[in-house]
Amino acid sequence: MNNRLGWGILGTGRIAGIFATGVARSQHGRLAAVGSRTVASAERFATEFKVPRAHGSYEALLADPAVQAVYIATPHPQHVEWAVKAAEAGKHILCEKPIGLNHAEAMVIAAAAQEHGVLLMEAFMYRCHPQTVKIVELVRSGALGEVKLVQAAFGFNAGFNPESRLWANAAGGGGVLDVGCYPVSFSRLIAGAACGRPFLDPVTVSGAGQLHPQTGVDVVAAATLQFATGLVAQVSTSIGVGQDNSARIYGTKGMLHVPSPWIPPHDGGEAVLHLHRDGKVEDIAVPAPAHLYGLEADAVAAALAAGQRETAAMPVADTLGNMTTLDRWREAVGLTYAQEKPENFTHTHARQPLRRRTGGLTPQVPLAGLAKPVSRLVMGCDNQTTLPHGAAMWDDFYERGGNAFDTAFIYGGGLQERLLGWWMRHRGVRNEVVVIAKGAHTPYCTPDDMRKQFYQSLDRLQTDHADIYMLHRDNPDIPVGEFVDALNAEVQAGRIRVFGGSNWSLKRVAAANRYAQRKGLQGFGVVSNNLSLARMVDPVWDGCIACSDPESRRWLKKHQLPVLAWSSQARGFFTDRAGRDKREDEQLVRCWYSDDNFERRERAHALAAKKGVTPIAIAAAYVLAQPFPTFALIGPRLLSETVSSLPCLGVTLSPRELAWLNLERERP
Repeated sequence: MNNRLGWGILGTGRIAGIFATGVARSQHGRLAAVGSRTVASAERFATEFKVPRAHGSYEALLADPAVQAVYIATPHPQHVEWAVKAAEAGKHILCEKPIGLNHAEAMVIAAAAQEHGVLLMEAFMYRCHPQTVKIVELVRSGALGEVKLVQAAFGFNAGFNPESRLWANAAGGGGVLDVGCYPVSFSRLIAGAACGRPFLDPVTVSGAGQLHPQTGVDVVAAATLQFATGLVAQVSTSIGVGQDNSARIYGTKGMLHVPSPWIPPHDGGEAVLHLHRDGKVEDIAVPAPAHLYGLEADAVAAALAAGQRETAAMPVADTLGNMTTLDRWREAVGLTYAQEKPENFTHTHARQPLRRRTGGLTPQVPLAGLAKPVSRLVMGCDNQTTLPHGAAMWDDFYERGGNAFDTAFIYGGGLQERLLGWWMRHRGVRNEVVVIAKGAHTPYCTPDDMRKQFYQSLDRLQTDHADIYMLHRDNPDIPVGEFVDALNAEVQAGRIRVFGGSNWSLKRVAAANRYAQRKGLQGFGVVSNNLSLARMVDPVWDGCIACSDPESRRWLKKHQLPVLAWSSQARGFFTDRAGRDKREDEQLVRCWYSDDNFERRERAHALAAKKGVTPIAIAAAYVLAQPFPTFALIGPRLLSETVSSLPCLGVTLSPRELAWLNLERERP
């Protein structure tokens, strides 16, 4: 018995009791402890389910050395906090579905689990049942022919009760998250099985639903998922109306009816599938001797015994894809929880204050004109559509030593500036971070347009100044002195510290600085053009300018003008996304594919192998190793992408290696 996996149960609600029963009947698990917010609740639970130890707090449970794995059974909004704390405590994690309120929370949990080396599984118990295994087997065998359509529903009529978590906005109520996650998970599983993959994410998600007028949660909702293979899934959920909680899989040769996909017979029962083919119905019996919740406990134990940090039944990437789909479904329905709105998102995901990490921090260096240093990596704020997503990325970047954030008036129609403004306000870090604002993009590239947009940007960012302000484009029809005069007026008013140009030719920058010197004014202190190991064959967008060529680099070295390099990693050209035979990404092909760039790519791969890093680390290190001040703008959408960008900071490249990488000399 002592060799079995010791489980701690975090929470004492109904589902916690069901799981405790499952562990007691599992083959490889044992109940070790239970934790609740009160001693009385923990002791009651421990007595009822014969749990050896009861803790009056979740923290005490996580500190218990007898607990090796923890089952998180709290309401949805508390999952991310306690999953992160469990990972930090070194406990393996089985988290009740949904793993979080949104993809951002799931991503934070996954990152914490990976960082601390613990197993993570989202508790979709139906995935561990032999019936699900049989369904996947039938789909992959071709018994249904080519699968074209999946229909799946999970809904019930709970009866309105504003005190129930199902109806409470603050508890992440509604059907989509509580049980709609099942048919979405099932559809993605079948879509993957139909093409030989573990799962498949939809390319489009459309839907509709009814929100409760009092609490705003979804009462009933339906969605259509379209997959790249052509398969279509129709899913529905509800908490205000009962549904036929079954699933049907339609193929060119037949249909499979699953009467009980979510809670199939178990613990000695027998599940039955109905296969319709050629006008006949074949009943397929699937024995299920084990307890449903014991199965998922054993799946965790088996994975750990094999040295794995995720389970085959519900891998982490599957969980992340499911949460993304649920986000898109909720967006289609119009459901945003009050706690997700920017003005209310005052907390970090883990409900812990921001704290700098103890090692491996992004270095910060001085920049002339600023009283605070600037991190060598700069976070691009141009792809975050919600504050939960932005906060996940920006909190992590800040904790890793990053303090520079780049955004622009046009990004997301102003959304990115607003989100960054709320984040800085909620975190209280405005005086510690470097805000890089941009404006006056073509066709609104005049001094008057710059002023109007800049004042809007300051309002959105909830600040009275920009540390660095960039003209987003140049307008050669306007004398450069007019721009310099307008920018100096903002400097003198205290609204700008340092200014420069993004996608400005170095010739115009030089002219601007000659004008400023003649007039005794501040000149351009930075430039933000493309600088990368790969040559930009064709501009990514109209008006884009690169400074990667030898002449530009010589000028920058002579004048020591700092460069904020965008697309410093050539938008993925040095990753596996690119290759002479990979042409799916049209922009990547158009902008970066050339014989000389592929030669640079091959050299980056060779040097990466020699130094024990990734090719993309070599590409970013190339930018940071230039003989003039450089800062690399990165635009990660996932925490894993931020992590993959960090190794470049530990790579040292000699001048001879720089020249060799850029095809300017033979192997050093």
